[in-house]
Amino acid sequence: MKRISTLIQGVIHNMVMTSFAFLSIVPITRGNSFRSENPPPFPVEGRWDITVNQGGKEAPSWLEIQRSGERTLVGRFVGGGGSARPISRVSYSDGKISFSIPPQWEREDRDLSVEGIFQGDSLSGSMTAPNGKQYQWVGRRAPSLLRSGEPVWAAPVALFDGTDLKGWHAMGNNQWLAEAGVLRSPRSGSNIVTDASFTDFKLHIEFRYPKGSNSGVYLRGRYELQIEDTGGTEPVNNQLGAVYGFLSPSEKAGKEAGEWQSYDVTLVGRLVTVALNGKTVICNQEIPGITGGAIDSKEGEPGPIYLQGDHGPIEFRNIEITTVK
Repeated sequence: MKRISTLIQGVIHNMVMTSFAFLSIVPITRGNSFRSENPPPFPVEGRWDITVNQGGKEAPSWLEIQRSGERTLVGRFVGGGGSARPISRVSYSDGKISFSIPPQWEREDRDLSVEGIFQGDSLSGSMTAPNGKQYQWVGRRAPSLLRSGEPVWAAPVALFDGTDLKGWHAMGNNQWLAEAGVLRSPRSGSNIVTDASFTDFKLHIEFRYPKGSNSGVYLRGRYELQIEDTGGTEPVNNQLGAVYGFLSPSEKAGKEAGEWQSYDVTLVGRLVTVALNGKTVICNQEIPGITGGAIDSKEGEPGPIYLQGDHGPIEFRNIEITTVK
């Protein structure tokens, strides 16, 4: 028995040694061991400013296409309203793209379906809305909006004198009033924009809204700073202090509905810093693209300050802008 036991131990020893020898020549597989040195090119990657033809009327949209790993494309989409929506997969083959996303604020249950073709560094195609209507669209590469050097600021200028609507115009039938230093929309109606357009600037604006109301301040008419607070303990990207759908504030710095509050904003290119009631809640972060409700998708152009008046009563005062020289 002792001899048999010794033989068995010898066999086991040889098996173990053989296993170690095998492992020494076989590389350990890691998560990135299959990464190729030359991943396939996807010329449609990047951000796209989109214009949709809706029965002769232009409507802005935005699309971002990103690589996930090596073979998969994912993205984000912004329509004429609502916030940026994730795209779980963008199909791409022979210069053609397609994707679909579920409804957000639409009443219908069907997905939004988008098809396009890449030609000459531009995209164009059709989209079918959840209501079944089909529209044509064209996409141009979004500009980087990079700036060189530090901005040199001019003197601040009041955008609202507190007595009338000079320098502003409503985007429809006007319900806005100038009363005792306050620019007031007593009910849901038209949005209002400045006659002048701006590139880079600092903006100070104070606002007050009743409980349950909703508004926004659009920078260059394209990037909405949200004015709404529906409660909760954590800051999110669709409430007060946020660049709607994109950038969440670092903390909840809002006051109660019915109190005067303030935004102090610096926008240089795509980089934005936001102070809410004196607390910096967004610090020099990049705004990826237009938000829902933008006046257009022409991000490379100057744009107005635009105040939302179609989501309930809202008041503004002490509106002051400082532009670059």
